[in-house]
Amino acid sequence: MPDHPDVDKNRLAHEVPIHRVHTLVVGSGAAGLNAAVQLRASGIEDLLILTEGFSKGTSINTGSDKQTYYKLSLCGDSPDSPRELAETLFAGGGMHGDLALVEASVSPRAFLHLVNLGVPFPRDAFGQFVGYKTDHDPRQRATSIGPYTSREMCRALIERVRLLKIPVTEGRHVVRLATIDEGSTRRVCGLIAADDRGELEVYLAENVVFAVGGPGGLYKTAVYPAVHTGAIGVALMAGATAQNLPESQYGMASIKHRWNVSGTYMQVVPRIISTGPDANSDEREFLPDYFESLGEMNSSVFLKGYQWPFDSRKAVGGSSIVDILVYIETVLKGRRVFFDFRSDPAGFRFEELSDEARQYLQKSAALQATPIERLEKMNPGAIQIYLDHGIDIRVEPLEIAVCAQHNNGGLAGNHWWESTNLRHLFPVGEVNGSHGVYRPGGSALNSGQVGAFRAAEFIANRYAKWSLSHEAGLNALQRELAEIVDWLDRSATAARSWQEEREEFQARMSRSAAHIRRRDDLDQAVEDAWQQVRRLEQSGCRFTGAADSVEALRTFQLGFAHAVYLEAVLFAVTSGTGSRGSAMVVDPAGEPVHPGLDDTWRIAGENTDFRSKVQQTLVHGLGSVENRWVDRRPLPESDTWFETAWSRFRSGEIYE
Repeated sequence: MPDHPDVDKNRLAHEVPIHRVHTLVVGSGAAGLNAAVQLRASGIEDLLILTEGFSKGTSINTGSDKQTYYKLSLCGDSPDSPRELAETLFAGGGMHGDLALVEASVSPRAFLHLVNLGVPFPRDAFGQFVGYKTDHDPRQRATSIGPYTSREMCRALIERVRLLKIPVTEGRHVVRLATIDEGSTRRVCGLIAADDRGELEVYLAENVVFAVGGPGGLYKTAVYPAVHTGAIGVALMAGATAQNLPESQYGMASIKHRWNVSGTYMQVVPRIISTGPDANSDEREFLPDYFESLGEMNSSVFLKGYQWPFDSRKAVGGSSIVDILVYIETVLKGRRVFFDFRSDPAGFRFEELSDEARQYLQKSAALQATPIERLEKMNPGAIQIYLDHGIDIRVEPLEIAVCAQHNNGGLAGNHWWESTNLRHLFPVGEVNGSHGVYRPGGSALNSGQVGAFRAAEFIANRYAKWSLSHEAGLNALQRELAEIVDWLDRSATAARSWQEEREEFQARMSRSAAHIRRRDDLDQAVEDAWQQVRRLEQSGCRFTGAADSVEALRTFQLGFAHAVYLEAVLFAVTSGTGSRGSAMVVDPAGEPVHPGLDDTWRIAGENTDFRSKVQQTLVHGLGSVENRWVDRRPLPESDTWFETAWSRFRSGEIYE
């Protein structure tokens, strides 16, 4: 590995090299890349990006039918303002008001920065950035460049990183964060990473920008790209406070190539079939058993294009019954479900569709004889996406499941995106839990860019000088390193492999902590989760060769994270939040979900009182997790009189 300019040639015990860097950016998704770019623009020269690889991660590997970027409206005559946008974000419930106002206020700056880097967001002949409405959006604030919006954002930011000659070390996997006490507070002092060969390295850092993405590795069925697993467990093990962990989005996605089957994939009304576990036997269309007519069934499938994420409010009498039925087939019955675009559902007739569905297809000139022909007419790129990954949906069915898609929760940060309890740690991107229960589609891309701006600005104005005691930092890193080496030694004789351990907790998460949640099931899941984590801590997990040790270490932090997430989900359910967002709580006293399902399928209604609260999760150690509700901070009433605001800005008061 080429040395960073400030590499210390001294080595800790176990012959592990020490690297000193002022600000370390962990991760190279859209948020991490922009953080590095803004840090350099703000004058931070001693800077390093540490990443598994530019080609890894969610931002550069995912998209959707029309991947959305959400921002302040910059087109037309409809009035908009940061305050109005903040109110929209705040209205989703469970979101702090100051975070909503920041995400609204900085959205034009973040968006136009991407435009200036060459991301081709559409505009008209007069320079207006045109938009459309997305979910939970009262205005036309959304925009897109097509299915690969986040990928093109990453590519533009990577070019900027290279132009600025920001040092990058690829093939590195964060293993452990180190912290020290500073008076009454704690701070991050660096981290330990492993390279692709399994060799450990120590990084002493004044600041750590933690841009490791969402918890993709926690679930058996996930639309996160297979190369992305996430590392929130590393921060949870270090004691970083989290918030809103139970608030994730789930939706139907293909699983051979992980991709959301939203938009036109559903609007063309494919034939939906289930089979036995071998994917060949006992093929049947299972949805007709649950609808009074084929027209109602096919209209519900069409609506899933508009209403792609599972929404508990649409479980009874709405399109989310389709997600529930797919869950029953795949998770409870152990069958496999496929979209078949080659032929219409049995008995399909355009005239039996709802007016909304029929008129949409008519206006789109999409009345062809088969779903694949309709898809070719409406969105040929949707077919090409799968061809690019060796799947031809023109000739083969597409296997799908209800998958974890995005965590609205994550680590808790203040309005500068600094951890609320670990100073000098800045979680940005999906790992930062700034969102609430509901959020407008595309707001996550905006949030990641805004968080990068905020973290960089605060570091440049408050943490630009070294304040860390190198001796104290190295001592903390030495202790963490010794624990890791001992754990790896124990893993050499472990009874179970890291693959077996990971499969266990991923299955548990998809069964108990995804979009269908049951109190009794969660009680047992939490007990089983901590039993597994204690086994992992005491005995490790078997790996083959030094390079494979990286996956063993990753399995430990993911296993720890899954137990914390399950604790948080159980706390929300027992608190009585009810069904909300993209999670349905099954309750014997609730409303029947569907007449075709047995009496165990009853849904608890939402207790909207919890919309005004945020769930905090504090980890005090292995098996010791504290969850609590705090009142969400209101939308700030800021003094925007120019002279006084200018004075506070000049003096640096805004950073206090």
